[in-house]
Amino acid sequence: MKKTDFLFIALMIVIFLPFALLPGLYDWYKSFNATHAYIMAFIKFGILATIGEMLGLRIKTGEYTTAGFGLVPRAVVWGLLGIWIAMAMKIFAAGVPPVVQYLGVDGCVAAMSNAFTWQKLLGAFGISLLMNTSFAPVFMTVHKITDAHIMNNGGKMSAFTTPIPFGKLLASLNWNVQWGFIFKKTIPYFWIPAHTITFLLPPDFQVLFAALLSIVLGVLLAVGAVLGRK
Repeated sequence: MKKTDFLFIALMIVIFLPFALLPGLYDWYKSFNATHAYIMAFIKFGILATIGEMLGLRIKTGEYTTAGFGLVPRAVVWGLLGIWIAMAMKIFAAGVPPVVQYLGVDGCVAAMSNAFTWQKLLGAFGISLLMNTSFAPVFMTVHKITDAHIMNNGGKMSAFTTPIPFGKLLASLNWNVQWGFIFKKTIPYFWIPAHTITFLLPPDFQVLFAALLSIVLGVLLAVGAVLGRK
């Protein structure tokens, strides 16, 4: 292990340990999250998803950050994407259970706010399935474009004042990897099961769990990047 690995572990301890040691801090988090859900979504994704990207970079290059990586711009973009994700989760969580119930799962709508039942499991699976086959591919592509744009601007904050050449960046994506690995494999084999678990959790914990899963996303994207070089 490198010195930077120990520093990274220390950073994780600094972020998470206070919540275990200070009950009042956790109570404050729950209260603030209940009244300012989108601000917390920005913070959670800005921190946790960026950590995931740092882990991905460690896998690819052996370093947690490099010249042009753009740690701060990436954190800001992830925060904004986190708000988008939180909104999408609310929309799908509210809209899909009535559809699942209409398709024959009686009591699905009521089950989503109660203890675990097979109706709740099918409802959570339905939410995850529809979200990951409609919203997720668009989200993943937008994320890939913003990453490329930040890198093309040297990882500087000027990326936010420079128009994004969407057409050019879309054309430059490695669609063999984007489709063959990111969409075709990670969505059915990881994201749909993982988000089924997400929507079985109490609403206050769903966005946090999704943000924690974004750490895994960083690793998956790193694997995709390695595959793209082969």
